[in-house]
Amino acid sequence: MNDRPNDIKRIRPEIPSARITENMSPDEHFQNATLRPVVKLQNPLLIEVFRNYISKWKNVFYDLSLEKRLAYIENAIHKDMKFRNSVKGMIIGQFTVEEYLIYTQNSSALNKRIMNLVKERLISQIQLFERPTTLTKAS
Repeated sequence: MNDRPNDIKRIRPEIPSARITENMSPDEHFQNATLRPVVKLQNPLLIEVFRNYISKWKNVFYDLSLEKRLAYIENAIHKDMKFRNSVKGMIIGQFTVEEYLIYTQNSSALNKRIMNLVKERLISQIQLFERPTTLTKAS
């Protein structure tokens, strides 16, 4: 028996601060009920994907000031369509069919919410994006 919707929802982390009230907009409700838990679930993957993105672009990120690193993250999320679509797929792929149908009704606005959540998550963990140290063998 295929219980994908319940299996997907069961593995999502709970986010107590993501409150859901009767008077919030449908987009805000979807953000708090679905997007925030999915983005949090996908956090380890998002971290590695961004590390790979840094590497793919010749590690210039590591030579930037903090202010420019923040702009680099924002640019990757909002302007690099290939990267953006890849991240979007990682999030949408964790939707149930029902959630996907809700998403398609207002995908443009919800995509903005997805990208902002991912951007804020990467920025809040910017300390994880330091230049990897290479281990040298003792002679």
